[in-house]
Amino acid sequence: MCRINPKIDFAFKKLFGSEENKDLLISLINSIISEDEKIEYIELRNPYNLADYQKGKMSILDIKAKDANDHFYNIEMQIAEDLNFDKRSIYYWSKMVTEQLSEGMMFKQLNKTISINILDFNIIDSDKFHNKYKILNVETGKSDNLHNMFEIHYIELKKFKKDYSEITNVLDRWITFLTKANTLDKKNLPEKMSDNPQIVKAVTAIDRMFDEEERVVYTVRMQEQMDFESKIDSAFEKGTREGIKKGIEKGIEKGKKAEKIKIAKSLLKNNIDIEIIKQTTGLTETEIEYLK
Repeated sequence: MCRINPKIDFAFKKLFGSEENKDLLISLINSIISEDEKIEYIELRNPYNLADYQKGKMSILDIKAKDANDHFYNIEMQIAEDLNFDKRSIYYWSKMVTEQLSEGMMFKQLNKTISINILDFNIIDSDKFHNKYKILNVETGKSDNLHNMFEIHYIELKKFKKDYSEITNVLDRWITFLTKANTLDKKNLPEKMSDNPQIVKAVTAIDRMFDEEERVVYTVRMQEQMDFESKIDSAFEKGTREGIKKGIEKGIEKGKKAEKIKIAKSLLKNNIDIEIIKQTTGLTETEIEYLK
């Protein structure tokens, strides 16, 4: 069983963002991008480095890479729920684009940039766990070969419901690895997982890739995530309780008001003076006149 959770960003960064595991990153990217853009080579632009992380130079544990066609990639694993992640994704995509330009360069030298966001929460109103966004002509639904450098993918892990028998492609295998790592035994992998060498390598590597110092960092990151989720859950529970309390109070007030109106209507039918009705019910003269 995998004791390390590959969804924790620190673990994800080392597993897919290390030089010795570039084949895993290539496999993951190829499982997401279109068939005609499959890659065989990748250059890591910000490879995993524990010292950089400890010095605060690697606060965002995304993976930046470039392929042989000079296409740029930004891959991020995100557990903490962020309902504005779409804006964040576009921001980091745009940073990858602007980082390509140096003084004296021309805009035509900008290359295609692909953002891949693997999320452990849902933000898209769709049952599909993989959604791809490009810029298209609204009238034709086609790109017209313009703005081809823009591409963003969202992989929402919680929407993936397939069991082992339903696995059909490499992306299915990678999502299964990410979501079920704690149940996978490298000595007894399901057939649909064991027939992919990169998956086997990932399952084998995940538990032995940390030394003692890295395991401490991983534990801290995991604890931070647990604390964050606990605070969110507590805030939600508190908000729910307060909402119920306010709802009950509002219902009581509404019931009292309804009873006052009922009494006022009865008194009006008996031609009781408005001043007496005001004193009896607490309703305003305007409210009583409206009832008349």
